[in-house]
Amino acid sequence: MIKGRIHSIESMGLVDGPGIRVVVFFQGCSLRCKFCHNPDTWNCNGGDEYTPEELVKKIERFKPYFKQSGGGVTISGGDPLRQPEFLIEVLKLCKEKGIHTCVDTAGYGLGEYDEILKYTDLVLYDVKHFTREGYKKVTALEIDESLNFLEAMQRNNTKMWIRHVVVPGLTDGEEHIKALGEYIKNIKNVEKVELLPYHLLGVNKYENLGMKYRLEGTPAMDKDICNKYKELLNEVIG
Repeated sequence: MIKGRIHSIESMGLVDGPGIRVVVFFQGCSLRCKFCHNPDTWNCNGGDEYTPEELVKKIERFKPYFKQSGGGVTISGGDPLRQPEFLIEVLKLCKEKGIHTCVDTAGYGLGEYDEILKYTDLVLYDVKHFTREGYKKVTALEIDESLNFLEAMQRNNTKMWIRHVVVPGLTDGEEHIKALGEYIKNIKNVEKVELLPYHLLGVNKYENLGMKYRLEGTPAMDKDICNKYKELLNEVIG
């Protein structure tokens, strides 16, 4: 029997896809992003164990909200692509029950991407960086696997919203934003692009876990400056 590990479930998500959504946070991630605000989701053996049926039964309770708002379920993490077999079964059951499915991911998983995307209505694609050097600086890994997932999305004509976290001194500046725009222009089926200002809300989690926070001393991103970057990005993308 397939089982998966779940960190937590949020019942009334308003920012992770269209409408009101149940957001399911899968356990496990290998990227170790410097600005990650959920280090408690990294451990693949953490969280609670569910069967696909048990999880979808919980999700189904909120179908009335989905229908009223055009919402559904968003599978987030961690990175849900780290549990591909479990993810496929959950998505498949949701589609059978008429639930809109969204996967929130950086694209760094263990394969089976075409099968996953077969049951995915929308991907929230987290672009950590768009160059090899930049990706390695932001995360602990190379960019290749994320590009493999991007290629799978292009093959499957998957609709996506692109997200990019703007961090002072790391992923900010006009030249960086212009280059990001040029990168996005070459990706098809992008319905929306979001620049997310870096915040400090997860710093205390590192302290509680006894972990060093690698961006210590980096200030939160100024929201007014981030809004100017959004205008610049829209100009580049057209």
